[in-house]
Amino acid sequence: MMPTLLRWLRRLSHLLGFETAESFPAGHLYERTRWQGAYFDIASDVKPEQIEQRLCDAISNTPLVFGYITNPTPRMQRTLLSILEERMRNNRGRASELAALLVQAYDSPHIMEVLPGLRAAVAATRHADMTERALNLMAFLSDMQSPFDVIDLN
Repeated sequence: MMPTLLRWLRRLSHLLGFETAESFPAGHLYERTRWQGAYFDIASDVKPEQIEQRLCDAISNTPLVFGYITNPTPRMQRTLLSILEERMRNNRGRASELAALLVQAYDSPHIMEVLPGLRAAVAATRHADMTERALNLMAFLSDMQSPFDVIDLN
């Protein structure tokens, strides 16, 4: 009786949005995407599209929070890539720090590749130190003809 009651209370709490979401719902296209709830504070009753938008907004405002997301969606990756591109073009500092976050994300075999060849470029430097890997990724991105002009079909 008690486990059933606890399960029911937990489900009710989730449905009412009293819990913090840390992943997309089961069965969602990006159900492997996880984030640390303490950094994003998204109620459990928020719809998946709104969750993704809030996470992208957080990345836009504070790009380093990307490091607290496991298996980021292509849209989240493109958000980080656009900031990285701007920093590379304007010679603003800390571009390599953002590239390192992307390298760490691509160490997961479950992440969806947002740019053709990006996974291979990251994998090619697997045994190098993080600074070298980030610089190699930035070189890969700068060598692309139109590195961030990706059409999102979703």
